[in-house]
Amino acid sequence: MILPSNIDPMGSAISDYHKNGKASKLWVHSDITDKHEIPVPYLFRTYNEMPNIEQVALNKCKGNILDIGAATGSHSLWLQEKGMSVTAIDISELAVETINNRGVKTTLAVDFFEFPPKQKFDTLLLLMNGIGIAGSINGLKEFFSKCKELLKTNGQILLDSSDLNYMFDDEDEKPMDKYYGEVRYVMNYRDIISDPFNWLFIDYSTLKTEAFKYAFQCEKISEGEHFDYLARLTMK
Repeated sequence: MILPSNIDPMGSAISDYHKNGKASKLWVHSDITDKHEIPVPYLFRTYNEMPNIEQVALNKCKGNILDIGAATGSHSLWLQEKGMSVTAIDISELAVETINNRGVKTTLAVDFFEFPPKQKFDTLLLLMNGIGIAGSINGLKEFFSKCKELLKTNGQILLDSSDLNYMFDDEDEKPMDKYYGEVRYVMNYRDIISDPFNWLFIDYSTLKTEAFKYAFQCEKISEGEHFDYLARLTMK
């Protein structure tokens, strides 16, 4: 589903900041913690401002790249500047308009799960917990199925995520009816409020187990400073 502007808080914030050099506060509400702010300028970070995990991922990219959930296009811009072939996609038309205006040559406003499999890629790039688009552990079946449609035979998936185990003091605090990394979000920017949506954070051990079910090999290639990691997946 492509987001209409009236329910697209992040796209609106991105557009405002790009056009005006400033934006109001972008808030995220979830069912597991208090609301927090996403600093909009951070979405426009340069390579040198990126965390090490993202820098490692960009340097591991190869061939024809699909940047999924590209946001402001910061990752795509760096790859393009390095002479690589990259397509940036996002479900926000406002974000894609900004990505275009920032100079990324190939962009598309499209839902990853609806991306037409007419072209295959060497690298599927999902940063800023991009695997969150699966929504849940059960959603990984559709996620990996789509990845198989879009990957070349020797292609790779590069993704980062976090283990939310640190948020629970003991096992009794974890939800009983779902995996503890399945989060329900609502975002707001000024008077623009998103529809509720599901987002997945997955610990590495579970990712590796789930990936194996769907015929993917998984390796951890970097760790961050706050229970986050970068993984590389390839088809078996």
